[in-house]
Amino acid sequence: MMNLTSVRDGVLIALESLRSNKVRASLTILGIVIGVATVMTMAAAITGLRGSVMSAMEGLGPNNFIVNRFDQTKLQFVNDAETAPWDGKPAITFAEADLLEALPSIRSVVTAADAGGSAKYRNNTVPNVNIAGRGATWPEYSKGDFIEGRNFVAADERSGAPVVVLSDGLARSLFDGTRAVGKHIRLRGQQFLVVGVYKETENIFAAAAGNFAFVPTRTALTKLDADRDWMSLLVVPATGYTQAQAMDDVTAALRVSRGLRPGAEDNFALIRQQAFTEMFDRMTGVFFLVMLVLAGIGLIVGGVGVVGIMMISVTERTREIGVRKALGATPREILWQFLVEAMTVTLVGGIIGLAIAMCMAWLIGAISPIPATIPLWAVVASLLVAAVGGMGFGLYPAFKAARLDPVDALRYE
Repeated sequence: MMNLTSVRDGVLIALESLRSNKVRASLTILGIVIGVATVMTMAAAITGLRGSVMSAMEGLGPNNFIVNRFDQTKLQFVNDAETAPWDGKPAITFAEADLLEALPSIRSVVTAADAGGSAKYRNNTVPNVNIAGRGATWPEYSKGDFIEGRNFVAADERSGAPVVVLSDGLARSLFDGTRAVGKHIRLRGQQFLVVGVYKETENIFAAAAGNFAFVPTRTALTKLDADRDWMSLLVVPATGYTQAQAMDDVTAALRVSRGLRPGAEDNFALIRQQAFTEMFDRMTGVFFLVMLVLAGIGLIVGGVGVVGIMMISVTERTREIGVRKALGATPREILWQFLVEAMTVTLVGGIIGLAIAMCMAWLIGAISPIPATIPLWAVVASLLVAAVGGMGFGLYPAFKAARLDPVDALRYE
């Protein structure tokens, strides 16, 4: 093996070669730079996005779960010849919500039916508002605070009252910073009384949702054309009960209510909060795999360039190799010197790629709600891959240099 002096000399020779042949060196490491920068940027974005998703899920309550007509987390494509996953499964009803809320293991059940449309107050119109039809206990399934007014009450839910709670962003857009509570706005042309303004704790879902308004679920169904067939239930387990216990009780109650025989398949779905994280991991995993393949192609292209530049280096330094061998250098020392040079070239490319990825991660964090950060394991892995790749691609030139006959090398012009 080489001593530290030999390693240092190999690194200095490689850096001098890069400095003296800037254009050739830049083209050589370009593929490595692109490959490392791509992988690191994706790692930063996905790590930041996953952290935001996990934080948002914690805010929604890790033990909470959803009762839906079918499991939306199981992604699948349906063509005309196939049965849709919701076919033959009845819609969730208000009676089932009341049934589940009476269970000892359930603290609250929030009905949910969403709509969309514009919000208008006098001459101010905000398009593309997310209108969330919710039961009166919806704040238990969210994380935030009322900064003005109050929530609507159960009586509003039962009667389908035209009342609304606005997000703080929507309130600012409609009322230009003045007090919102007590004023009337129009949602999809229907008049609503503003009873509260809600500020949700910052998370990626809140940023993606944009402007939103909460109205009673029955109001959303009767006045805003929300689809009753897609109503779902947001379930909060009672204190002292685990998620598994609550889900078992809900499953048993719904099976009895719907008259399902033992052994019959459930015609409803219970979706854990963790299922959305797992779905996210599946989606980003496929995307990340594709990016790895593309980055791998870049590394291979860069590796071919490394082979080329090292072969040129061996040819240019044939006499030097002959002199070193004549002075007692062993083939192993020559081999390791050129391997260190090759590793240095690829490491320089890896460091440049890493620097570009850090800039991209900062840019992503500055222009989006994703706190993109490059994890330490990704930094170590990228530099390790660059070094190992340099060693692999430098083997052939290094072996060629180590096998040179010293007499022939000394006579080389």
